[in-house]
Amino acid sequence: MLRFTLLRFLWAIPTLLLVIVLAFLMVHAAPGGPFDAERALPPEIEANIAMVYHLDEPLPQQFTRYLCGILKGDFGPSYRYRDHTVGELIGNAIPISLKLGLFAMTLAVIVGVGAGTLAALRRNSLTDRLTMAFAMTGISVPVFVVAPLLVLFFAVQLQWLPASWSGSSSGWRFLLPVIALALPQVAYIARLTRASMIDVLGSDFIRTARAQGLGTASIVRYHAMKPAMLPVLSYMGPAVAAILTGSVVVEEIFGIPGVGQFFVRGALNRDYTLVLGIVVFYAALVIALNFVVDVLYGFLDPRIRHQ
Repeated sequence: MLRFTLLRFLWAIPTLLLVIVLAFLMVHAAPGGPFDAERALPPEIEANIAMVYHLDEPLPQQFTRYLCGILKGDFGPSYRYRDHTVGELIGNAIPISLKLGLFAMTLAVIVGVGAGTLAALRRNSLTDRLTMAFAMTGISVPVFVVAPLLVLFFAVQLQWLPASWSGSSSGWRFLLPVIALALPQVAYIARLTRASMIDVLGSDFIRTARAQGLGTASIVRYHAMKPAMLPVLSYMGPAVAAILTGSVVVEEIFGIPGVGQFFVRGALNRDYTLVLGIVVFYAALVIALNFVVDVLYGFLDPRIRHQ
């Protein structure tokens, strides 16, 4: 198991390096510059600004400097948020984004696994068809459509929940953003759980458990649930990535001061160091979570680590 874990970790390093290289090149290939929106400045002042931020250096030298800074935990200064570094901005915003993502993933797993298991146990029934219809709807409708609809119905029409982050200081302000983020993942997890549970329930060891007189609840809890969760566990990595990217839209719609809102405003303000820092941070987080999922998958399925 140690060799399996070490190999997964070694694969994660070049993946993160490739993401950093591509993100750096794409940011610097974008038209314009971080100070183009400022009023016209004398050439001497522009040259001084470029020298302070090392923008006058060749691109390979800029990349080397940036990579060395990342290794030290320094993402550089923000071009727009004066007297703040990118690391400080991300550090202040990440607790809110992580809390939002954790709540959304927890809701998605609980509801998705429960709905998928219920649909598998009542295969081809009305419950099964309604669950799968809901799942297809959740997959088809994007987050940027779901979030405004939730605001329109629950905040504007019914006035049950706050429409934005600033509309309340209680924990209820998390509810609509969490639901908007979790709904697509609930749909995917429900479909995966249903298909996997149906396959497991048709296995020989399940028929043996039924022959021994075990009830359905005991069979599902002690025998079928663990192998049925392997496809769901494999999907957790992409699900976390989808929630992180979806939070960019959700945080902007609900006015949540998280990392996603900083990313949107950094892109609009051409704050390239902020955009690049958030991309690298998200990439490192997704790679780390996929690494954890791979290791857990190896624990649950010994065949993986033996291969």
